[in-house]
Amino acid sequence: MHPDWLRPAWPVDDVGAVMTTRLGGISAAPFDSLNLRAGTGDQPFAVAHNQQVVAQALGVTPVWLDQVHGTAVVHLTGADADARAPGHRADAAVTTEPGIACAVQVADCLPVLFAAPGGRAVGAAHAGWRGLAAGVLEATLAKVAQAGRCEAGDVRVWLGACIGPARFEVGPDVLDAFGAAGAGRFVAKSAGKWLADLPGLARDRLLAAGVRAIDGGTWCTVSEPSRFFSFRRDRVTGRMAALIWINRRVV
Repeated sequence: MHPDWLRPAWPVDDVGAVMTTRLGGISAAPFDSLNLRAGTGDQPFAVAHNQQVVAQALGVTPVWLDQVHGTAVVHLTGADADARAPGHRADAAVTTEPGIACAVQVADCLPVLFAAPGGRAVGAAHAGWRGLAAGVLEATLAKVAQAGRCEAGDVRVWLGACIGPARFEVGPDVLDAFGAAGAGRFVAKSAGKWLADLPGLARDRLLAAGVRAIDGGTWCTVSEPSRFFSFRRDRVTGRMAALIWINRRVV
C-alpha cells in the first residue's frame, strides 16, 4: 500500500482497512493523482487504472457504490465481486465474506468504517451532513451488529478524513437538520452562518447508538491540498476511498 494512505490503529483480528489519499495514481490535474471515481471529468482509463492499483494493494475486490447521500445499506456477497454484477445505489455497505471490500468514495464527506469482533462482519458508510442527519451511521451500525452477532457496543468504529470543523461553513438548513441534539457542534460565524463539526456530530450519534470505541476523525481534507481531494475547496476534483474487508473466513 502507498505509505501516505491512512490506516486505523484498531486491534480487530482478521480485518483490513485503509483510506486512500490523492497520492499513488496516474490521473492528471486537477484529478492528480489517485482519483477513484468515474464521472468527475477524469479520463476513464486513468480511473480504471487507479481502481486496479487499490484492488492489487488490498488483495481483495472493492465494490463501488452509486452514492446518493441517503441511508440505504446494502449487504455485499461474493457475487458482487463479478464485474458484470449490477451496481448498488446506496451510501453504505456491509459484508460477512472475505475477498471483497466495502468501499465508499469521498472528497469532504466523512467516511466511517465499522468492524465487528473477530472480523465476523465489517461495513463502510458515506456520511455527508444529509446522510448523517438522516441516520446512515445508525443504519450501518445496526446491520454490522446483526451480521456480526454482537451488540453495538462491541463494534469498533473509525472515522476517516473529511472537511474539518474550522472549514465547514453551513447555513440554517444544516443546523436545523440536526436540531437540539447537534447544537453543541455548531459555532456561530456570522449572520446565518455557522461552522459545523462533522466528525463531532458523527461521534455524538454513534455514542448515542451504543458505540464505545471510536477512533480517527482528525484530518481536514480542505486544509491539506497536497494530500486530500476537496470538493468544497476545488469544486472540480477527484475522490478518495475508505475501504474495509475481512482477511479470512470466520467460523
